[in-house]
Amino acid sequence: MKRRKAILCMVLASVMVFSGCGKMDGGSSDQGSSSASESSESSESSDSSSASESTESTGTEDAGNAGDSLLTITIAKQLDENAGRYAEGDDINNNPMTRLAEEKLGIKMETTLLGGDAGNYDTKLRLALTGSEDLPDVFPVYGTQMISDMIESGRVKDITEDIENYMPDRLKEIYDKYPETFYPLTKDGKIYGIACSPCLTDEQVMVIRQDWLDNLGLEAPTNMDEFEAVIKAFTEDDPDGNGQKDTYGFTYAGDSIYNTGWVADPVNLFSAYSGKNIPGMWYEDENGDLMYGSIHEGNKKALERMAQWHANGWIFQEAAATGAWDAMMQFTEGKAGIFIGRPWAIGSVRDVTSVHPDAVMKAYPNIRQDNGEPTYQTAQVNDGWLMFNADFDHMEEFFKYYDWLYDVAFGTGDFQYGYIQDLDYDILDDGTVVFDSALFDPPVTDPFMPGKSTVLKNTPAVDGTAWADVANGKTPETGAEISAAASFETAPDMAEGFALANVKNSEELLSNLFNAAPTETMKKSWEQLQTMEKQVYTNIIYGNESIDAFDKFVEDWKAQGGDQITQEVNEWYQSVK
Repeated sequence: MKRRKAILCMVLASVMVFSGCGKMDGGSSDQGSSSASESSESSESSDSSSASESTESTGTEDAGNAGDSLLTITIAKQLDENAGRYAEGDDINNNPMTRLAEEKLGIKMETTLLGGDAGNYDTKLRLALTGSEDLPDVFPVYGTQMISDMIESGRVKDITEDIENYMPDRLKEIYDKYPETFYPLTKDGKIYGIACSPCLTDEQVMVIRQDWLDNLGLEAPTNMDEFEAVIKAFTEDDPDGNGQKDTYGFTYAGDSIYNTGWVADPVNLFSAYSGKNIPGMWYEDENGDLMYGSIHEGNKKALERMAQWHANGWIFQEAAATGAWDAMMQFTEGKAGIFIGRPWAIGSVRDVTSVHPDAVMKAYPNIRQDNGEPTYQTAQVNDGWLMFNADFDHMEEFFKYYDWLYDVAFGTGDFQYGYIQDLDYDILDDGTVVFDSALFDPPVTDPFMPGKSTVLKNTPAVDGTAWADVANGKTPETGAEISAAASFETAPDMAEGFALANVKNSEELLSNLFNAAPTETMKKSWEQLQTMEKQVYTNIIYGNESIDAFDKFVEDWKAQGGDQITQEVNEWYQSVK
C-alpha cells in the first residue's frame, strides 16, 4: 500500500508544560513537570458518571448555551493519573478545555467510555467492541492486536479519503515524516486511523558523574575502548575519594531484552558492534527486507565484551533481574558513575546530591562505533492511535479540533504559550511567562492540566529544537522556547541534555518497523523465543555460558519459529509500506 498520509510531531518543546511524546510505560516528559499531581476523587467520580452517560447517536448536534448549535463528539479516554485536579463543579466533561472547545469551535467533547489504567481501559474498549454498547465516535487504541480486532470487526471507519480531504497541511507535513505509524492501521490499501501525536521521543544521552571524571583526570568516552577505560577507572581508582572500593562504572537494566528504549539502557553498547541491528527491534536490511536485530552477529561481540566487564565488576552485577528505575537507583545512591537515558531522567537522579553533596552530573553524546558512525537506539514515534466509529460523519470537524490542539506545539493561534493561563502557564505583571505553578501569581497547588483533558492522553508535540535553539542564542518566543530558556536557569544539567538530544534525534533514533498484531507463528512461538533470547544474553554476560552459546541461540531461534516469523513479518511489511 503506497498511500499513506502521515506527518510527524517533533520533540516536545517544554519539559515543564508539554507532555509530548513519551513511553506508554510512564516515561513521558511529564517527568519534568512541576505542576503534575494526581487526579483522585474528582476523576474517580467522573469515571462512574461519564462512563454511563452515552449519547444515542454519534456526532449529534445539540443546542448551545446561547442558542448556538454544538456538535457533540463522543470520545473514549484512558484516565491519566497526572491529569491534575478539577475545580469545584468541574469534571471530565465540563472543564476549561471542554468549555473552550465549545466556545471556539462549537464542538462539545463528551467522554462516554472512560478507563483507568491501561488494562482497565482495554477491557472497557473490548466490551464496547463485542457488546451491545455503541463505540464512541473517537477512541484511542494502545495495542496493535486491538487495532487488528477493530478493523476485523467492521465497526471502525476507513478514513483514507478523509485524511486527503480534511487533514490540515501542517499536520500532513508531520504525518508524512512517519509513514510507519500507519502500518498497523492499514489493510487492503485502506487506512483505519491515525497515530496519536506522532513525534520522535527524546534522544538518550550518556549521563556521567563529572566530578568522578575530574577527580581521575579523565575525559568523557567517545567509543567502546574509551568507555571501557572509564568504567574500569570508576571501579578501581576510587573516583569518590572515600578510600573504599565501593563504586563501579555503568548501571543498566537487563530485564527486557537489553533495550529499554527509555532509561538505564545498554542498547548503545550493542549498537557499537551491530549498528542499526539492535536487540529486540525489526529493521530493514540492504535488500529492503526486515530482520530481527537480536540475532545479528554484531550483538555477539557486544555480549562478549560485556561478559568481560561483568567478570571484572565494572558494570552493575544484578542487571538481569532489575528494571529501569531500580537500576537508576544505583546512580542516585552514588554507586555507579554512568547511565544512559532520556534527558529528563537527570532530574530523576538529582537526589544523588543529597547523599553526596559534591556530586556533579553532566550529559554527553553517546559513544560512536569504531568506524565513526553513530550508535543507535529505540525511538517511540507515537503514543497510541486514534480510531473512529464507522458511523462517524464529522471527520472535517474532528480534524479542525485536532489541529486546534496542535497550536500549543507550534506556539500559534490560541495557544502561543500553553493552553490556559493560570492553569498550565501564567503571565506575571511584568510580562514574564512562567510554567512552574509555584511561581504563578497567586501560586497554584495541584492545578488542572488542560492538555490531558482532550481526546489525547498527552499534549501534542512536534519535533523541535527549542533547547538547542535557546542554547545557540535564539530569543525565546513560544511557550516551548520560554520554558526551555527557564530550564537553563533552574536545571542547567537537564537543559544541556535536552539541547544535545535536540541536535541528534533524527540521526540516532530508530523506530521498530514491525508494529502490527502478532503473526500466526508469533502467537504460538514468540513468547518462547523471547524467553530464550533473554536467557542466552543474560547467561553470556554473567559468564554462565560461553560466547559460543550465541551461535546456538541463533540456530535454535530460526529453527523454532524465527525463520517462519521473519517470512510472515516481511509478507506483512510488503503489504503496508
